[in-house]
Amino acid sequence: MKLLHTSDWHLGQMLYNYDRSAEQQAFLEQLADIVATERPDLMVVSGDVYHQSAPSAAVQRMYIEGMLKVHEACPEMEVVVTAGNHDSSAKLEVDGSLWRHFRVHVVGNLERTGEAVNLEKHIIEVRAVDGQLSGYVVAVPHVYPQNFPALEADTPREERQARFFQALLDKVKERNKEALPVVLMAHLAVGGAEMPGRDEASAGGMDYVPLQDLGEGYDYLALGHIHCPQDMPGSGGRARYAGSPLPTSFDEQYPHSVSIVELEKGLPPCVHPVEIFNPLPCLTLPGKEPVPFEEALQALADFLPAQPAYLRLNVLLDNAYLAPDCNERAFEAARGKACKYCYIKVNRPPKTAEDGGRSLSIQEMQEISPLEIARQYYLATEGQEMDEELCRLLQEAIEKK
Repeated sequence: MKLLHTSDWHLGQMLYNYDRSAEQQAFLEQLADIVATERPDLMVVSGDVYHQSAPSAAVQRMYIEGMLKVHEACPEMEVVVTAGNHDSSAKLEVDGSLWRHFRVHVVGNLERTGEAVNLEKHIIEVRAVDGQLSGYVVAVPHVYPQNFPALEADTPREERQARFFQALLDKVKERNKEALPVVLMAHLAVGGAEMPGRDEASAGGMDYVPLQDLGEGYDYLALGHIHCPQDMPGSGGRARYAGSPLPTSFDEQYPHSVSIVELEKGLPPCVHPVEIFNPLPCLTLPGKEPVPFEEALQALADFLPAQPAYLRLNVLLDNAYLAPDCNERAFEAARGKACKYCYIKVNRPPKTAEDGGRSLSIQEMQEISPLEIARQYYLATEGQEMDEELCRLLQEAIEKK
């Protein structure tokens, strides 16, 4: 069985208030082309279709039209979509009955009737157009560990997640008399996953699941949630994050792709990543090494006028603060270019215990931006730079005030 594994589309995500629909549309068009070329038996989308739980009508339309083009590219292909932590399970499932006419199965949440859980909802047969059975998908959407149901009354809370996965795999094993391929889908963070581009503070707030807690009995584990594509250590190539097709931040500097996976009885999965071209890459000026603001500003002024990209400036500040008009000057340097200026990444020499913290004078507080004040406070109290996502959220809050 050949399958296409993808996840973490984050349709509707904006980057520093810039609309990304052109990039997201370009990805969906590439996806349809890949499907037309590879003609898989199955495509699985392992969560985070949308970036927000209440996507706009335009974003939902983009998803629907994109999925219809994927179906047209290979009408005989089965598709399974599960909800991620960014999705609204109800919104994703609401038109599930219609999608089944296009061989698309949507699993947004766990279905409960009183104390009972409908396990059959999560077991999907993969069939060819002629009805020939070619495999099974065990589709588990994102569920917080504490919310997994107790399939047996005496199941301790900390064991419910593991028992839920194994119960589904055991149920498939009972009916899988021909030993057909079994694909398990999950949207969560597995212990040992690498997360380049994500700071340790936010990564440390994630709930990690040991790989063994996802049970035994699958031939391939199609994971979502971590944006960097990778095989999980210790899985023998049977557990993989497809990663996000587009970067969601400047620090996700690695190839973004979808995964073509071929499953044959008795053999480990054969995985072939297909890289996705991003028409608007996220670039840092002047590169990895920070420089004084004026040098970074000159690099922006020299940036090719016709080259589309999102840009941030990599600035070194030592015992100084950014001028109040620094962002205005950067926006002016980018005016008329195809690039989109986003923000300034401030770098300072690491503080030591002997440095202590320096208080800001009233005049200094009047001269620098609220975001820069927050950055300085975070650096003084945490000993590290505020991460990009938190900076973005604070800036949005400041602008809405």
